[in-house]
Amino acid sequence: MRHDLLSDVLYVINNAENIGRKTVSVPASKLVKDVLMVIQRAGYIGSFEFVDDRKSGKFTIELVGKINKTRAVRPRFSIAKDEFEKWETRYLPAKSFGMLIISTSKGVMNQREAVELGIGGRLLGYVY
Repeated sequence: MRHDLLSDVLYVINNAENIGRKTVSVPASKLVKDVLMVIQRAGYIGSFEFVDDRKSGKFTIELVGKINKTRAVRPRFSIAKDEFEKWETRYLPAKSFGMLIISTSKGVMNQREAVELGIGGRLLGYVY
């Protein structure tokens, strides 16, 4: 029984990267798709596709070997539009290295896009 699907997906991706796999399959959901699109735009993963099985569906992700660590953040902290630097220093190893994944009123995006738009949101996870 799963409690946090996003956390499970990010752990599976992290473990597959650590052992050197080229592809990995993870359970599908709309939030997982949005997070994968943000990670893909940043260049941490290659392409991914939805594979429909009879139960719920899966995403098959092409790994490119650029992820050092990825995790979900629990609880989902609220971040004001001027607090991103505080959370970057908490979760990322260096300034401008990696990205935070944020859920905002304008969709899921990384912290750089949220700063440009001047909006805050909820912290979902991070990748570097």
